[in-house]
Amino acid sequence: MAQATPQGGRQGAGQGTGQIATQGAAGTVARAPAPAATPASKPASPTAQAEDIVVRAARNNRMEVTSGGQLGALGTKKGLDVPFNIRSYNSSLILNQQSQTLGQVLENDPSVRTTMGYGNFSEMFVIRGFPVDGDDISLNGLYGIVPRQLVSPQLYDQVQVLNGASAFLNGAAPSGSAIGGNINLLFKHAEAEALNRITADYTSSGQGGGALDFGRRFGANKAFGFRLNAAGMDGETSIDHERRHDAAVGGDFDWHDDNTRISLDMAYQNQAVNWGRGGVFLGSTLTSVPRPAAPSHNFSQAWTYNNLNYLFGMLNVEHDFGKHITVYGAFGAMSGQEKGTYSSVTVSNAATGDGTIGSMFVPYNEMNESTRAGVRAHVNTGPIAHEINAGGSALWEDASTAYAMYYQPTAPLATNLYNTRQIAAPAQNWVGGNLNDPLRSNWTKLYSLYLSDTMTFWEGRIALTGGFRYQNILQNGYNYASDDSLSTHYNKGAFTPVVGLVIHPTHNTALYFNRIEGLSQGPTATGANVVNLGQVFAPYQSVQYEVGAKYDTGRFSTALAFYQISQPNAYTEPYGNNGQLIFRENGLQRNRGMELTVNGEIIRGLRFNGGFTLIDAALVHTQGGLDNGHTAIGIPNYTVNGNIEYDLPFLKGATLIGRVVNTGKQWVNVANTQHLPVWTRFDLAARYTFSVGSKPLTARFGVDNLANTRFWASAFNGYLLEGQPRTFKLSLSADL
Repeated sequence: MAQATPQGGRQGAGQGTGQIATQGAAGTVARAPAPAATPASKPASPTAQAEDIVVRAARNNRMEVTSGGQLGALGTKKGLDVPFNIRSYNSSLILNQQSQTLGQVLENDPSVRTTMGYGNFSEMFVIRGFPVDGDDISLNGLYGIVPRQLVSPQLYDQVQVLNGASAFLNGAAPSGSAIGGNINLLFKHAEAEALNRITADYTSSGQGGGALDFGRRFGANKAFGFRLNAAGMDGETSIDHERRHDAAVGGDFDWHDDNTRISLDMAYQNQAVNWGRGGVFLGSTLTSVPRPAAPSHNFSQAWTYNNLNYLFGMLNVEHDFGKHITVYGAFGAMSGQEKGTYSSVTVSNAATGDGTIGSMFVPYNEMNESTRAGVRAHVNTGPIAHEINAGGSALWEDASTAYAMYYQPTAPLATNLYNTRQIAAPAQNWVGGNLNDPLRSNWTKLYSLYLSDTMTFWEGRIALTGGFRYQNILQNGYNYASDDSLSTHYNKGAFTPVVGLVIHPTHNTALYFNRIEGLSQGPTATGANVVNLGQVFAPYQSVQYEVGAKYDTGRFSTALAFYQISQPNAYTEPYGNNGQLIFRENGLQRNRGMELTVNGEIIRGLRFNGGFTLIDAALVHTQGGLDNGHTAIGIPNYTVNGNIEYDLPFLKGATLIGRVVNTGKQWVNVANTQHLPVWTRFDLAARYTFSVGSKPLTARFGVDNLANTRFWASAFNGYLLEGQPRTFKLSLSADL
C-alpha cells in the first residue's frame, strides 16, 4: 500500500528528468541481474555460459507494460497509488514489434484507436471517444515539443497512456484535444549497464532499414550518462506504390549526484510519405457505405506526398533540499517545417466506387517553446502526511502557413475507389498566402498555475488529493492568405479543479475515484442574424467522473474503470420573434464507458497484455433535438485487444507471440443511418534469442493482418480509414 515517506518525494520527482529507471519509480524496465556466483571447483562450461547469456537477453526482451507513469503536476507515480488509469509501454516492446510509428505502439492498448488526420498522412488517436491530435502529445510532460504529424518511436524509452481528462495534471492541450486521454513520451537515457545494440530491419514489400542504440555511464559513481539513438527506414510499404522514409537521431545526456539530477535531450526527425494512401470522404447524397478496396490497393495519386522535418529538445533540472523538498524545472523547444501535396477521395456512388479527388499543396512552419517549474514538499501534520505540489507552466506556439489548391466545381477530377486511374497533377488555381515564405497564421500562448495537496493517512491506506489549476488561453489568428493582419483574438481563462481518492484494502489492491476536467478554447459567436455576434466564450470545461479498482503484484496487474465524460458544445437558437438568433453554449457529447486491462505473467513463461472497453458516446440536447440520443461519429461501441507471449520450454530463447484486435460498430454520420461493421485482425510473430560467442542476438519475424482482411478501420470525424494489408516484418539485433 502507499506509504507516506520523505523518500516518496524523489520517486515523484521523476517528472523533471524522466529517469524512471534510475529513480526506481513506476515504469522502470526491470533488468534481470546475472545469477549470483556459487562456489565451484571450476568455471562454468562454454555451453552453460551461452545458456546464461540467452536466458538474460530473452528476459530483457519480454513484452513490458507497466502500471504507472508521469502524471504532470503530481510527478511520476505507481499506478496503484493514484486515482487515475495510466500505463507505460517500454522500449523493448517497441523494438520487438518493429514499430515504425506511434500508432503501431498503441495497437497494444485496448482503449486507444488510431485514425488519420484530416486530409493528410498524420496520425490521430482516439481515447475514451475523444481525439488526441499529434499537436497534443506531450514529451516528458511538456506540450508543444513532439513532432506533430508522425512520431518515430525508436527514440523513446516509454510511451505512456493516461485514460481520462487531465487539465489539472497537464494543463490545456495546444489544439484543444486530449479531452479523453493523454499520450506522453519519455526519452531514453543511459542505464547502469553499457549498451551497444545494432538492428537491421525489413518490412514488406520493400522497406529496409536499421537502428543504432548506444549507452554509457562515466565518472565517479557513474554520474554522467550518454545515450545515442539513430534509426532509419526507407522503401515501399505493403500498400501498392506507397513509399515511406523515416530518419531519426537523438542524443541524451544526464548527470546526477545525491541531490541533483540534470538531463539534456536533443533530437532530429525527418519523415516522408510518397504516393500515400489517404482517407475517404463520403458524398452527401450517399445512403450506404462503399465496401473497402482490396487490402493493398492504393486509390491515391502518384503526385501526393509530404515531407516533415523537426528539430527538438529539452532541458530538465531537479534538486532536493534535504529529504522533504524537491524543486524542478524544464524548458523545451521545437522547430518544424512541413510541406506536402494532399488529395482525398470523395465517393459519390457507393456501389461502383466512383468519386472525385482534389489537390492541395500546404507548406507549414512552426516554432514552439515550452516550460514548467515547480516545487514538491512532504510535510506531516499529526497522523496525516501531505505531499504538496505547486508550480506553473507556459507554452508559446508560432505557426505560419499558406495553400494552393485545384478548385473547379464545374470540372471535378474523376476517380474510382476500386479501379483507380492515374491523372496528371492538376494546376492549382486557387492560392492563399506566400507559398515560398508562409505568413503567420496563429500565435498561441498558454500559461497556468497549479496547486495540490495529497493527504495520506491511516498508515497509508487512504490517500485524498485535492487541487486546482488556473489556465489562461491566448490565441491570435491572422489573415495569412492576404496581408497577415489580425483576424481573431481570444484571451480567456478558467479554474479547473481535481478531487481524487485512493483506498488500499490490501497492499496490492486499490479502489479509487476521481473528478477531473478537460479544458479547450471556447467558441466565438458567429453566423447571420446573431444578436451576440463576436461574443467570446470562456474555455469549454469537460467534466469526468471515474471510479475503479486495481490489483498489482509487480508480475501481474489488472485495472477496472467506469467513467463518464461530458463535453459541451455550442450552436445558435431562435431569439425573440423577429427571426434573430442567439449563439449559446448548448448541448454536449456524453461518453460513458467501462475499461478492463490485464497485463503480466499468467503462469511461468506465458504473458498477456490487453483488455476490452465498452463505450456509449451519446449526443445530448442537440440543435433542434434532431440528433438527441444518437451516437457520436466514429466511436466503436466496444474494442478488444489481446497480446500473448509464450516462451517455448523445449527451446531456450524462443518465444511465440499472437495478437487479436477487434473493433465494434462505428457510425459514419450523425443521423446514425450509415455505419462500419465490426472488424477483427489477427497478428502472429516469433522471436529467437541466441548467442554468438559471448554476444546475444535476437531474430524477430512477424505478420500483421495474417488473413489479409479488408476492412474500414475507422470512421472518426466521418473520414474513412482503410486497415493495413498483410505485412511481413523481419529484424535482427545484436548486443555487442
